[in-house]
Amino acid sequence: MRRVLVLPSSLGTTGELWDANVPFWADSFRLLPYDQRGRSSIAELGEDLLALLDEHGLERASICGLSLGGATAMWVAANAPERVDRLVLACTSARFGDPEMWLERAAIVRQDGLEPIADGIVARWFTPAAPSGLVARFRRMLVATPKDSYVGCCEALARWDFREHLAEITAPTLVIAGAEDQATPPEHAELIARGVPGAGLVAVLAAAHLANVERAETFSSFVAEHVAAAKEVA
Repeated sequence: MRRVLVLPSSLGTTGELWDANVPFWADSFRLLPYDQRGRSSIAELGEDLLALLDEHGLERASICGLSLGGATAMWVAANAPERVDRLVLACTSARFGDPEMWLERAAIVRQDGLEPIADGIVARWFTPAAPSGLVARFRRMLVATPKDSYVGCCEALARWDFREHLAEITAPTLVIAGAEDQATPPEHAELIARGVPGAGLVAVLAAAHLANVERAETFSSFVAEHVAAAKEVA
């Protein structure tokens, strides 16, 4: 049977986050992209991922998570190591900055929705060279995110600090950075790679936070090479 690759969404996106990568992976892997629901902690998001594995009858799978999805993947890998074959942590962080920033963002969205903050967020998702149509599509996706779900995930990120737990991850891990990522700069990826035993580290050039979208072929190749070494599952 084909190896399974689980693909949690990032904050402000849906499972469509991975559409550009599917053509590169579909022949090799069984793909499970999914939307992460609004939760008040990364642990709850991790439990959702484990429930998804149970729902599909999967004892083990590989996980590729980007940004918020990367945090979910880290939690699962550390707390349920028997469920994870290989791990990809992309454009993510063991701590996403000052908690107050996330709580302030949550307050804005709770009151006024996502429209007031959308332009600033999307500007960090892509480099200035990204096609305008691509940027517009992801802006629409962001603004369409259910307000309560977005607020909950902001509050989860405010509480997230996994720096002291990285060594608990035992799955073979690849860390991917976007070379021009302002949201989770390359030094965040470097910290994760130093903390996770044996982790590899690569950078996607000419890419910002959504490196998997802006440089889909390069990103997909990094992931495919890493995950291809995972055990096959029934």
